[in-house]
Amino acid sequence: MAPVGLRRWARHDLGLYVAAGGASVVGALLVWSATVRTAGDAYLVRHLVTAAVGLAVALLVSRAGRDRVRAGAPWVWAVGVVLLVLVRTPLGTTINGSRSWIPLAGGFTLQPAELVKVGLTLALAALLAHRLDRGADPGGRDLVAAAVLVGVPTALVVVQPDLGTALVLLALGFAVVVVGGAPRRWVAVAVGLAVVAFVAAWTTPLLSDYQRARLTAFADPTADPLGAGYQTRQVRLAIGGGGLWGQGFMQGPRTQGGFVPFQLNDFVFSVAGEELGFVGAAGLLLVLAVVVVRVLVVAARATDAFGRLVGVGVATWLAVQVVENVGMNLALLPVTGLPLPFVSYGGTSMLVSWLAVGLVDATQGERRW
Repeated sequence: MAPVGLRRWARHDLGLYVAAGGASVVGALLVWSATVRTAGDAYLVRHLVTAAVGLAVALLVSRAGRDRVRAGAPWVWAVGVVLLVLVRTPLGTTINGSRSWIPLAGGFTLQPAELVKVGLTLALAALLAHRLDRGADPGGRDLVAAAVLVGVPTALVVVQPDLGTALVLLALGFAVVVVGGAPRRWVAVAVGLAVVAFVAAWTTPLLSDYQRARLTAFADPTADPLGAGYQTRQVRLAIGGGGLWGQGFMQGPRTQGGFVPFQLNDFVFSVAGEELGFVGAAGLLLVLAVVVVRVLVVAARATDAFGRLVGVGVATWLAVQVVENVGMNLALLPVTGLPLPFVSYGGTSMLVSWLAVGLVDATQGERRW
């Protein structure tokens, strides 16, 4: 018989943890390269500590078990929404044109929009799973409730404004509801409402001048050559200068010269492109793809609908966020300010990404302390 410790580890999806850990380590190296010239090892240490804490949280949550996670789903959603509301009060603070953070002690900040991704995933899965487990499709009341679960936090995120996170929430909600058995007519209505919402955001004062400048710079980088256009152009030059094999770790002229703003978080992929080249950047994307695939593997072998829906929600959230971040780095999508999961510097993003791993792992079965 295998030792108790090995039997416990066998209950976890080690491939998922290894892939997420690999992405976090690569991210630490990229953040280190982007900041060593100005801050030494400070950001490297913080990134590694946050990743270690995130891993501990993931293991802790996974040990709690599926039933406890499911019971806590509505509370996590509610806490996330309350924090989004608090962002609009004097407790919140505005950074880079978006009121998305709550300052904490010691210079740390909390970004509630990250936490609400977890709450929305769990709440939708818990709402839809009870009928699916009985072999029935969701009814009208369930779908209206799902629309409320998605719509409330999305609206609060849009007014920050944070369109990138709003897109993630809508994509996450759409995927879970579709897999949860929503009729096609409801799906069509949801798509139509999402289009109307984003047209309204663009044509009304919801977007800040900073957000509009980012969208304009995507269409025409010369429109704001000293602002958003400068940032977009420098990212293109950094990635283009990497070529096939890159300039070498800590040898990128634009990375080491500090030419790319926000390179440790939103544009950390440009460090990989310049210093590791196409091969290294593609390798990083492969690692992130493994994380998403492993989440789907865990979802596929879940023994109940709740586990499957949680896996679909997390996989959609991570995949859409990777596409948005890499797309804006490659100038294929507008700049939205979304971090690259497990890779970008940012405490809330890292902790929540690891928390998602723990939640997916917890859905494999019941575990007790």
